[in-house]
Amino acid sequence: MIETDRSVDGVAKTIAEVLEKKKYSIDYYQREYKWESKQIAELVADLTAKFLDIYDPGHARKQVAKYPGYYLGSIIISQKGSRPFIVDGQQRLTSLTLFLTYLRRLQQGRDDVVNIDELIYSEKFGEKSFNLDVADRNDCMDALFEHGEYDVPADAPESVHTLVSRYSELDGLFPDELKEAALPFFIDWLKDRVQLVQITAYSDDDAYAIFETMNDRGLKLTPADMLKGYLLANMEDGRPRTRANDLWRKRIRTLEEWDDEAGSDFLKAWLRSQYSTKIRQRSKGAKPEDWDRIGTEFHRWLRGAHEAVGLTSQATFFDFVDRDFMFYSTQFERILQVTTSSFDSSSPLRFIRYNHDLGFTLQHQLLLAPLRRDDAPAVVDRKLEIVGRYVDILLAWRIWNFRSTAYSTMQYAMFNVMRDIRGLGVDDLAKTLRKSLLAEAETFDKRDDFGVHQQNRGQVHRFLARITDFITVGSGQASNYVELTNGAKVKYEVEHIWANRPERHVGDGLEFSHEADFSRHRNRIGDLLLLPKQFNASYQDDTYAQKRPRYFGQNLLAASLDSQAYEKNPGFLHFVKTSGLPFKAHEQFMAVDVTERGDLYRAIAKQIWNPDNLLTVAEADS
Repeated sequence: MIETDRSVDGVAKTIAEVLEKKKYSIDYYQREYKWESKQIAELVADLTAKFLDIYDPGHARKQVAKYPGYYLGSIIISQKGSRPFIVDGQQRLTSLTLFLTYLRRLQQGRDDVVNIDELIYSEKFGEKSFNLDVADRNDCMDALFEHGEYDVPADAPESVHTLVSRYSELDGLFPDELKEAALPFFIDWLKDRVQLVQITAYSDDDAYAIFETMNDRGLKLTPADMLKGYLLANMEDGRPRTRANDLWRKRIRTLEEWDDEAGSDFLKAWLRSQYSTKIRQRSKGAKPEDWDRIGTEFHRWLRGAHEAVGLTSQATFFDFVDRDFMFYSTQFERILQVTTSSFDSSSPLRFIRYNHDLGFTLQHQLLLAPLRRDDAPAVVDRKLEIVGRYVDILLAWRIWNFRSTAYSTMQYAMFNVMRDIRGLGVDDLAKTLRKSLLAEAETFDKRDDFGVHQQNRGQVHRFLARITDFITVGSGQASNYVELTNGAKVKYEVEHIWANRPERHVGDGLEFSHEADFSRHRNRIGDLLLLPKQFNASYQDDTYAQKRPRYFGQNLLAASLDSQAYEKNPGFLHFVKTSGLPFKAHEQFMAVDVTERGDLYRAIAKQIWNPDNLLTVAEADS
């Protein structure tokens, strides 16, 4: 029982009742918005799938009032005077606010608009303020509300970058068949039939006591709990059931020590990787398939699919936990360990870390797909490395070609790859994934104007980190990937070699006729480096002639601009010779030098991200 000094209210409320004309504050220590692509995708998939199950195009709008309600979880509020503070649930409420903002803009120009403005903001004395009141998000939320886009300042809080990224994914996540006649029906259902349980306490102590008790004592019965209950109920009573329960509890607890959602993430990745055979088609009226259902209700899915999975007796239910669950959860923990522990530049699993750093969570199901529970440890490592390299190459190509790597954009293609590599041996795995890469039309050769813009600065940062680290390690020095990606004390930024001084390059007799041409060329990859923030701030307005000698004291990619790098530098000189890469010093840095430097970067990238490397890994295993 929870002990409190004052009353506690708990009531089911619709989304409209929770948000409309309400003002919520978030304490400073909880203000980070952290949802990743997979979480916003699962929220939208969950809501739209439930709605499509009950929607009929022949219905009148008023019939939505009789649609079954849908429970979306609980939130905990601490009421401080007249102001409610969110203790638990701000990630979900923020995501719902983003979703409502998207739906509001999607309705523009229609005659059947559902007014949801007051679920997002309210106005008093002519001043508009958002219902989730976080000051450093207001400019971003206002731009998304009014225009559907926002140019994020480089120094904006991480939450703002995350908000814009998640908002940009919503249009790809929201089903096309709900964007036409069904749209007002869906919005009606979302605001008036989807419910949250709001638990309100009247002191912080009471609110956090509730929060901790619900988590520590397991009062929230999760899908993982329900799946475990189903599996145990179908096992022989006594020692088998006791052993399976202990194994399950210990493994899930271990995973969740890495991340609160890791247990659920594992179960989805495992079941998808080994058993899903279909994904919802991108066509009007298409229903969720097993891949989609595992993502939203894996406990219910397995009940209906148990025979197809091979769960036909008490012994097979026990074996499913004792062998399969244990094997795949152990490998999933290794994946988590690679992505969160100290970086090991010599590990064959380092590519998993690179993909994780780009936020690509779809790799989990791909990594587990070819694994078989009787694989020897060395075989498991080879398979994980090959899949990790495949994803690494695919992401690099897409980034170079300004293509999205978001969950919503990639999920269909990655499902097909996952299904194709399920259970493959090392050789077949490498050949299959290499063939898949060779079928891609967009590689490093597709375009020569890759560069930085407002939305891809983080990706460009990591791209530069990888090629800089490749040169560093190839020259016999220790990896500096972690330092370059701001995992150490020194903070690095993407630096333009050219100062933002168009008058040096634009005009009669100079390289460009218009400032816009100068800006485009300045943003190309050949004009970019990674340098410590302090260095960047001190020298960014200097001329190239002033900067070049100082570059020599920085990382090897920057130092290679100066002729001193090619003197008494045996490790680097050996690397240049053996790699065959077209390194050269640049005494001056004109437009043609930017182009040449870009060609060098592309040549380096083609060595790092080479599909033939998959076969090399497979051959090393034979």
